[in-house]
Amino acid sequence: MANTKQKIRNGECAFGGWMLIPHPSIAEIMAGEGFDWIAVDMEHAAVELSQIEQIERAIRPSGCDLFVRLDGVNPVLAKHVLDAGAKGVIVPSIMSPEDVDIMTAAVRYPPQGNRGTSLSRALDYGRNFDSYISQHNDEVFVAVMLEHVLAAERADEILARPGIDAAFIGPYDLSASMGIPGELDHPDVLAAEQKILEACRRQNIAPGYHVVPPEAARIQERVDNGYRFIGCSLDTHLIMNGCRQLLKNVK
Repeated sequence: MANTKQKIRNGECAFGGWMLIPHPSIAEIMAGEGFDWIAVDMEHAAVELSQIEQIERAIRPSGCDLFVRLDGVNPVLAKHVLDAGAKGVIVPSIMSPEDVDIMTAAVRYPPQGNRGTSLSRALDYGRNFDSYISQHNDEVFVAVMLEHVLAAERADEILARPGIDAAFIGPYDLSASMGIPGELDHPDVLAAEQKILEACRRQNIAPGYHVVPPEAARIQERVDNGYRFIGCSLDTHLIMNGCRQLLKNVK
């Protein structure tokens, strides 16, 4: 059982690092600091499938789970990243229950889904075929991103579909869909987030949030509000903030 999925099933929080720089050394450093999961961003960064394999090799000894944010509702890419070794997917721009059904089927083998069997790297090139196939449908992790005001309005309908582990709020896209990009504390944005949070509770889905500023207080605030699947800043922001603070204190 993946570490993240078990924590969420136990009602615990799972904290993740977020990668825009697809280098295995960065993943190895972040995973070594104790993140439960690492998300590699294939929506907003230039990432190749071969890099997914390298990153998974780098973080495997730590026990950290590798997830991939896809570039959209893309069942083909989902199958590729799972074959490369990812433990699950984060699917952006979910707008309907039909989007959920497409993706939850794509990541699971028949009869629950339509993922094709293979002798890929995830199955140790066939050496782990029986064990992987028998356990995968229960162990694969699926997080959907509700990041549009119209998706927030349909949150209960969307999250009622089976096969979802977490629902992730994308605050910047959510605010942009309202015509107020980046105004994360705007009352309308907060109201939409609350709709999603309450729908998660009703549907027994772990609520998730990406806290972009590298500030522990903001992360703790989300924990206190009931979020359990939490992205903690970005590799780029963590590097930038560390450099900025160092130079500020030196100068």
